[in-house]
Amino acid sequence: MTPGTGVSVADLTEIRAREPARIRDGWENRCLRPLVGDDGRLLLVAADHPARAALGVRDQPRAMASRVDLLERLVTALSRPGVDGVLGTPDVLDDLLLLGALEGKVAIGSMNRGGLQGAGFELDDRFTAYRARDLAANGLDGGKMLTRIAFDDPGTVATLEASGSAVTELAELGLMAMVEPFLSERRDGRVVNLLDPDSVITSMHVASALGASSAHTWLKLPVVDDLPRVMEATTLPTLLLGGDPAGDPRDTYAAWGRALELPAVRGLVVGRALLYPPDGDVAAAVDIAARLVHGGAS
Repeated sequence: MTPGTGVSVADLTEIRAREPARIRDGWENRCLRPLVGDDGRLLLVAADHPARAALGVRDQPRAMASRVDLLERLVTALSRPGVDGVLGTPDVLDDLLLLGALEGKVAIGSMNRGGLQGAGFELDDRFTAYRARDLAANGLDGGKMLTRIAFDDPGTVATLEASGSAVTELAELGLMAMVEPFLSERRDGRVVNLLDPDSVITSMHVASALGASSAHTWLKLPVVDDLPRVMEATTLPTLLLGGDPAGDPRDTYAAWGRALELPAVRGLVVGRALLYPPDGDVAAAVDIAARLVHGGAS
């Protein structure tokens, strides 16, 4: 049971069946906060992977299959000092709202989850979740869009058009547009994101120009080699993604720490690496990330 709400994960289905208006009322009455605090930095927990059929963590292909387990991990993460908020799809954010875990937290809605992992249409990153007006109506702080650019896939232009429209609409509403660009290609039937510095730089220039205004645009980028040169490609505030957790977590934390020293890097958006650490201690993993982002915040 989440302290202060009287609601547990076990209660969620009953509430949804009998009192669905509690979700609407909860968004209307949620305690809000500024997007960024005094240090201008953000640590967000990402929880939108399942909606794109990406349920695996390391060698466990179904690690994120249990919604109960995922919610418990998210509640733990959001309770830790220095965690500013969460990025998620409507189903996850509505659950967290009912649990009281979003009070005083930044909430970013994931907008396009249509490019399901492993599907023949994976590069069709069409918008299937939040619209800009939904985010504004619910008092969310912004919207995130995956924007994969494949030069050999004609469908990319539709993704770019949709992302550009979303950036424009979010800017008109004064909400963050979090654009996550990749240059991508198919290899042996799989979609692969190109993570060399020059490919990331190219994707950044395309993403930065989307929409009628860049006033509220932030980038969400991978930690790659030669990051100081990469970050010279933009003046937009940037959050770094955690990526697929692999290898020794200490190496990952060290890479995040070096990246956070760059002026344009304003924080982290991390999901599986914090929610499913190898030792299972979510609070400890989150606390390390919070110290990296906010110094002594945790």
